[in-house]
Amino acid sequence: MVHRHVDDDEALAPAYAGRFAGAPIPKNKMPEGESLAGAVYRMIHDGLLLDGSSRLNMATFVTTWMEPEAEKLMAETFDKNMIDKDEYPHTAEIERRCVNIVADLFNAPAGGDAVGVSTIGSSEAVMLGGLAMKWKWRQRREAAGQPTDRPNMVMGSNVQVVWEKFCRYWDVEARYVPVTEDRFTVAPDDVMARVDENTIGVIPILGTTYTGEFEPIKEIHDRVVAFNADNGTDIPIHVDAASGGFVAPFLHPDLEWDFRLPQVKSINVSGHKYGLTYPGIGFVVWRSADDLPEDLVFHVNYLGGDMPTFTLNFSRPGNQIVGQYYNFVRLGRDGYRRIMERLRDTALHLSSSIAAMGPFDVVSDGSAIPVLAFKMKDPSKFTVFHVSDQLRAGGWQVPAYTMPENATDVAVLRIVVREGFGMDLADGLLEALQKAVDHLEQFPPPHLAPKTGFSHS
Repeated sequence: MVHRHVDDDEALAPAYAGRFAGAPIPKNKMPEGESLAGAVYRMIHDGLLLDGSSRLNMATFVTTWMEPEAEKLMAETFDKNMIDKDEYPHTAEIERRCVNIVADLFNAPAGGDAVGVSTIGSSEAVMLGGLAMKWKWRQRREAAGQPTDRPNMVMGSNVQVVWEKFCRYWDVEARYVPVTEDRFTVAPDDVMARVDENTIGVIPILGTTYTGEFEPIKEIHDRVVAFNADNGTDIPIHVDAASGGFVAPFLHPDLEWDFRLPQVKSINVSGHKYGLTYPGIGFVVWRSADDLPEDLVFHVNYLGGDMPTFTLNFSRPGNQIVGQYYNFVRLGRDGYRRIMERLRDTALHLSSSIAAMGPFDVVSDGSAIPVLAFKMKDPSKFTVFHVSDQLRAGGWQVPAYTMPENATDVAVLRIVVREGFGMDLADGLLEALQKAVDHLEQFPPPHLAPKTGFSHS
């Protein structure tokens, strides 16, 4: 038997006595030499301890817990490139099934495969939906011999920032419908005041990022249909269901917001929000093939076989779609319904308890989607920003932010209730919130200018 001599001092040193413990590592350039895998793992792992706990992060909508079996499947498929449908035909089949499941959930017309794609979250889905609307508008205008140089899109000032990006990147005028200090969703009259023949689409939201509330989608839809009839236009509605698309079908099955409304031509949804899948996964689906211009679909054959593709990116891992399919099959409609009911119950428990504390007014109670927002009754002694800072000191991340334009004097705290956050943790958060209030009432902070900024995650 031959015993190999190891002369690497780092390999023989105790775990935290190697070179990473005794000297700074280069942060902005690649080191000259190699390092032991275990030492590099410990160094990066320990650095990540400085991050906040994802389970105590009440700011994000993004899923922070999945079942071990789902995690195992996703780990097994990190290396599969979603775009290589010829090489990974079953992953491609799983994507096809997921798109059909989502379309069926949204009451798409039956018959053949659904028209849609999976995406890297709703941000990419929004871009694709917006492009389809712009192309269709341009085709109609060109066919009628009308100019195509002034497209606009009508949406609330409470939209997620990706809609602003779409308008800027693709040269579309953004016509923002204002909110008010006592109403944080759009009013149909204000929507229609901004619609004209150059409107490529109207964008109501099913679950706003700011408060989680539903906008009056059916009323807006009916007003758009009437406008089209009176003016000979065909303005479509795209529903941004990023947050509410996997909630409304289970908690509010009779609510008409989806393809049951004939002028709803496309819908986006985030699988990594209440689809209960780790990021990033989203979907965009269209009512029919007529609503997705063929000019936007590319065909490539250099991966082995003709492959139609309509995405902004190209390569991406296949494990997110696998994780989403696991949830669809594992939970079914009954499982999703049960989870959403539990999350809603937890949100309502939080909002009712917060309302009873005294200092807060509840803006949204979590009954639409499991998201609640609340503000100070009297911000003269301390503000929501002070409360947020106190909670962060205890490990809880509860964002504080000001509302959109025309309501910027209103500042709120928001709590997103996700799977893995049950009543016990909710009671822990309520205790921390009460302690924060007690501390601030005993030791009022000096007056500070209100903070700004808001995370759309």
